[in-house]
Amino acid sequence: MAATTGAASSISLRSRLHQNLALSRVNGLKPVSLSGNGRSSLSFGLQQRSVRLQICCAAKPETVDKVCQIVRKQLALPDDSAVSGESKFSALGADSLDTVEIVMGLEEEFGISVEEESAQSIATVQDAADLIEKLIEKTKA
Repeated sequence: MAATTGAASSISLRSRLHQNLALSRVNGLKPVSLSGNGRSSLSFGLQQRSVRLQICCAAKPETVDKVCQIVRKQLALPDDSAVSGESKFSALGADSLDTVEIVMGLEEEFGISVEEESAQSIATVQDAADLIEKLIEKTKA
């Protein structure tokens, strides 16, 4: 009788595990790896997958171009230097003071005011252009 109970319990456990795995696929959960480490009983659990939703609102090309011009001017880069939306300020040789001057130039050119927290999140030309359009849109509303 004990053998039958053990086999039935094993089938029941396997059945529940398959049901949980099927539900996890639907609910966005992923199975956790299991290890007995010499223990006679194991516990099972599921972890929630983190879902990252990234919303990208690309700035207008003319805004990106203006930002590129301002960056070239503030960093004294030649007009033919390769500055694009993907360009990182640090890769262009900008230090923290240069970045502050770039932000001040952007504020003056576009008639906006950039908060310190927002300014610290700017790493690329595209970041700056996106922030500018967001602030311009906010002032219109």
